[in-house]
Amino acid sequence: MGWRHLLFANWPVPAEIVAPRIPDALDVDTYDGDAWLSVVPYVNVDVRPKQLPAGTGVRLPELNLRTYVRPDEDRFGDEDPGVYFFSLDADGLPGVGLASVLGARLLHALPYYYADIDCVARDGSISFESRRRHPGARPVRFRATYGPTGDRFRPNPGSLAEFLTERYRFYTEDPRGGLRYADIRHERWPLSDATAEIEENTLFRADGFAHPDSEPVCYYSPGVDVLASPNRRLGK
Repeated sequence: MGWRHLLFANWPVPAEIVAPRIPDALDVDTYDGDAWLSVVPYVNVDVRPKQLPAGTGVRLPELNLRTYVRPDEDRFGDEDPGVYFFSLDADGLPGVGLASVLGARLLHALPYYYADIDCVARDGSISFESRRRHPGARPVRFRATYGPTGDRFRPNPGSLAEFLTERYRFYTEDPRGGLRYADIRHERWPLSDATAEIEENTLFRADGFAHPDSEPVCYYSPGVDVLASPNRRLGK
């Protein structure tokens, strides 16, 4: 798949706010003592099994709320850090969008929700609007205009930008309480500082968080091409 027109909007929060909301098998990963909640709108392009030729996949705009985690070292040893998703809203082709979302829930144990999403890129600015339509789910609306400012860069080792973006694994919890993961392969992110006018955002409320008081730290990326592994159980 390809990930395009990404905004990483990141809010620092106390770790004790995040810790009760992640599986017991995970620990909160912090930067300078802070946990982070990140809202990431973007567009999936050419989503397909790797055996199929390029250009045969589907376009799936997506919006997620995530945090940063590490597996419990006492239980799992030294495993890679990653992200943990509180929710993922996704659109898709008419008639198959909901099926795609349900498939992702079953195959990857990810909290996907079906949504109507519009994403328009024009003159260096991205307009992104999402409205959750998933049956029985809490309503979510998100509307923002964002784009790059300044020169493009690759995040330096140890920097906040690297901590928030260079993640190559996500973790989930299966219905039996087991910890699962998938690995993500792509080149290092090309980033720019970003300006973001977030006009509406109810993701925090829908996922049980108060909206952080601080202003977000924002980065923009035009995107990367991505290969995702199958979902696997961690440990025995």
